[in-house]
Amino acid sequence: MRRITKGIAALASVTLAFSIAACGGDKKEESTEAAKVDPASLSAELTWWDTSDAKNEGPAFKELISKFNQTYPNVKINYQSVPFGDAQNKFKTAAAAKTGAPDILRAEVAWVPEFASLGYLYALDGSELLADEADYLEAPLASNKFDGKTYGVPQVTDSLALLYNKELVEKAGVTVPKTWAELKTAAQTIKSKTGTDGLYVNAAGYFTLPFMYGEGGDVVDTASKKITVNSEQNVAGLKIAKDLIDSGASVKPSATDSYGTMMTLFKEKKVAFIINGPWEVNNIKTAPAFGGVENLGIAPVPAGSAKAAAPIGGHNYVIWSGVPQEKAPAAVEFVKFLNSAESQALLAEKLGLLPTRKSAYEVDAVKNNAVVSAFKPVAEAAASRPWIPEGGQFFGPLDQMATEVLIQNKDPKASLDAVAEKYKAEVVPAYSAS
Repeated sequence: MRRITKGIAALASVTLAFSIAACGGDKKEESTEAAKVDPASLSAELTWWDTSDAKNEGPAFKELISKFNQTYPNVKINYQSVPFGDAQNKFKTAAAAKTGAPDILRAEVAWVPEFASLGYLYALDGSELLADEADYLEAPLASNKFDGKTYGVPQVTDSLALLYNKELVEKAGVTVPKTWAELKTAAQTIKSKTGTDGLYVNAAGYFTLPFMYGEGGDVVDTASKKITVNSEQNVAGLKIAKDLIDSGASVKPSATDSYGTMMTLFKEKKVAFIINGPWEVNNIKTAPAFGGVENLGIAPVPAGSAKAAAPIGGHNYVIWSGVPQEKAPAAVEFVKFLNSAESQALLAEKLGLLPTRKSAYEVDAVKNNAVVSAFKPVAEAAASRPWIPEGGQFFGPLDQMATEVLIQNKDPKASLDAVAEKYKAEVVPAYSAS
């Protein structure tokens, strides 16, 4: 059963009055205007859970904290790097217990509707954080919406792309593939001409979506409330991924650390093509053996028989509904700073991350960034995921399916049927199954 919290009284920001209502509240309370204060007099201690990669991305976020404290010296940010794979359940556990949750969280896009439905987030409508809502790209902003309210601001957007080693592609004399069939041929050609493996297909649920989308499939149909993960289109898409491995075009994925193995091989120039996102750009460009970002090619994911599409991804900044009123002004100012066009431009410049603000793309550091320019059309063409509270729970069963099909050589249809059964039993029981 959904936990409902009452509306929260007005929480005043430093420069404007605003009100934040917790999820599900029916009682409306009038906002009250707080006195304006000098940034130097704003005092609070905030805990921020950063779910970015601690080694490759964390230092840039710590730099933003230092910049924030130049203006707000008395707002102490208790920075905590929380592993992405642990953060979703860790936050839910702490928020349910009403203790130990961070004041601010960097949440994956699919988590926001779930956390909002449970009453764990402040709605930001009417606050300074949404005063310039029109500056945000529509698709990233949509992931923060639930039940007619907005519970976060989009920090970064992304999608999967075809990343490739320019040197190996040029050496083999192949063109950048636009279809899965072309990728298979290109990978085999690279292997025969250079001796280097052509492709690595990562055995994880999120990374199978481009194959399914490419055949016109999806995991659910929210309009008709139907589970579609075991559709004929998805079976066909998985067979394409499986054939890339079975044919030898792709390295057989590691059973213990598929993603880590993929990245190691790519950085060491031992595989020419991978499917991945902009979050790995800094990791790749600093790898000693790779040859710098100049050697990194970026292209849209190849197309299947229906289209070329990858899932929209990214992260949002959210504020825990348990943040005390006296800390709210500092929390708002910190999120405002973190998500300003200037801060987004810094992250784009240092990490290759894609801004969610339209104005950030006008900053020279973004406008002239080759990596951002290459990824921008990829993200713009990304397929929206279902922004429902259960959306973040789709990937556990998909991960198991990917392991079964791509590593254990199990039948795609049987594995997808098992995913559909799990969705019906545990994730979206109100949805019909095919």
